[in-house]
Amino acid sequence: MSTDVSHGLITKILTPALRLWLQSQLEAVESLEIDIQGQNRQILKGYVPRVALQSRQALYQGLSLGRVLLKGENIRINIGQIVKGKPLQLLEPIQVSGEVQISQADLQASLPSAILSNALTELLLALLERLDIADPQAYLADYQLQWQSIVLAEQSFTLSADLTTAQETHYLKLRAHLSLLNPQALHLDNLELQGLPGLANSKLGPLTVDLGEDVSLEALNLSPAELSCLGRLLIRP
Repeated sequence: MSTDVSHGLITKILTPALRLWLQSQLEAVESLEIDIQGQNRQILKGYVPRVALQSRQALYQGLSLGRVLLKGENIRINIGQIVKGKPLQLLEPIQVSGEVQISQADLQASLPSAILSNALTELLLALLERLDIADPQAYLADYQLQWQSIVLAEQSFTLSADLTTAQETHYLKLRAHLSLLNPQALHLDNLELQGLPGLANSKLGPLTVDLGEDVSLEALNLSPAELSCLGRLLIRP
């Protein structure tokens, strides 16, 4: 069939369905650009060779993402249901590659999000284990932990948090240098931890953070202005 017919399928059916699906995953987005490539016969079989998207100021589960550039290839979708007005669904996992840039201000705004605050709490628990705390979860159970600030520098960061009870508040500070150990692991060194109740201020040895098999990072850069990363992510249906 003609290229015009293929273009019509993409612009009239697939692009709006994909835009609606993406927006359903986001709480807000300032701008969202989508470029779908494929031939009519491929799309009618539910196969999309390539999709590229660019977004600015997307909000995903409380995580504020400044600029996102992503590309997905070899995508299988439920085209038969889409043409009947049903929501788009992924039928197979897809590898997505691209770049994410998050400013210092966006990271600060994201601290209350479950995604970021839980990740930081897991990091703190891992550091408590390094300090020979027998039960890190029990150690923190007496306190309300609230992450207050994150300050970026060249390949390093400083985190501040409050550990609060009804009677008192302790001011926690964590500093670390951050780099990639390999595509699936982060390397933290020059670790300093201050303000833990009942514990002396500590300098800790290096710590490795496993990102999981679905993530593969090629680059991770921190500057006073922003955090940026380049890599691939497996998205499962």
